[in-house]
Amino acid sequence: MHPGTDRPPGDEVPMRVLTGAEPTENISDEDLAALYAPPAGEAFLRVNMVSTVDGSSTGEDALTGSINNAADQRVFAMLRTLADVVIVGAGTAKAERYSPIEGTPIVLVSRKAQVPESLQGAPTGSVYLATCSRSDGLASAKEILGADHVLELGSHRVDLPLLKQTLAERGWTSQLSEGGPHLLRDLVFQGCVDELTETTVPRLVAGAYPRITEGAPIDVPLRLTMLLEDEGTLFGRWALGQ
Repeated sequence: MHPGTDRPPGDEVPMRVLTGAEPTENISDEDLAALYAPPAGEAFLRVNMVSTVDGSSTGEDALTGSINNAADQRVFAMLRTLADVVIVGAGTAKAERYSPIEGTPIVLVSRKAQVPESLQGAPTGSVYLATCSRSDGLASAKEILGADHVLELGSHRVDLPLLKQTLAERGWTSQLSEGGPHLLRDLVFQGCVDELTETTVPRLVAGAYPRITEGAPIDVPLRLTMLLEDEGTLFGRWALGQ
């Protein structure tokens, strides 16, 4: 879960590999792209999130922008350049005021078929909606985005495995979700997530802030495949279901 505005990747922030790849100092953008490259030719869903050391996914303004930093923004931007499509919960897109991403379609996930105001009027084909056939907001969403850009996947809840398959059939095999916490939990519960990339920023915030997952309990083991570090900020690649 990150701010919706794009920031181009840059090489001004020093970064190094701790484990999972050849030790490297001062990672370039080319190095970073290689380190995060998704597997070719198969549907691969990665979820990218950020949190503080004490587990908060936001700061006091309830947005990720109050906890992330330049190094996190660099990885965030790079992951977007590697993605064929960005998947995000409609609530997160609304809170973070997402805007269209040049060259990469956004797929909103909303059981209520809600389209955030910041994405209404977006260029045709830049925003899609995955929702339910019995959603009360279905007709309105089709009017806003166009019927061809509304994906009816399931009757009462969004069928997330079907969403992953449907996007892959369109040629969007490198899939990046940016949360939020409820969507991450549901994607994991429904067995859709191949990898979690998680930034841990060196801060403590206390308070009753959300974690990167919200909802009914789940218990899923993760396997660390790579860890990068930048002045105390940690970037982990965690494999699921392997």
